[in-house]
Amino acid sequence: MDLETAARRWAETWTLAWPDHDVDAIAALYAEDAEYRALAFRAPDLGVSGVRHYLRENFAVEEHVECWFGMPVAMGDRAAVEWWATWVENGRRLTMAGTTMLRFGADGQVVDHRDYWNELERREPPYEGW
Repeated sequence: MDLETAARRWAETWTLAWPDHDVDAIAALYAEDAEYRALAFRAPDLGVSGVRHYLRENFAVEEHVECWFGMPVAMGDRAAVEWWATWVENGRRLTMAGTTMLRFGADGQVVDHRDYWNELERREPPYEGW
């Protein structure tokens, strides 16, 4: 699978699967030995089982998810995808805007996932032109 197709598939899957808490659809994007790093200063979740664990843990506290994903920027074996999301977590409305850096294997599966984001404690839709 070519890089641009893999990156678009990743963004499209997350767009549909995150609001539905569809762990299986998202986990299917990742290689068996993937590293999933949602926080820069924390050890990564390892493998598909680690991805599933991270998603289950977070989806369990997220309600009313709205999310948007930009067009991937792809080069070599890596892609960057900008995203914006808002949800209710433990009674608090949160908004996060960030970018995920992805590295793909030749088969189009994610082998390295790194998130970088900012957070607000309110609902904030994407700004005009985002």
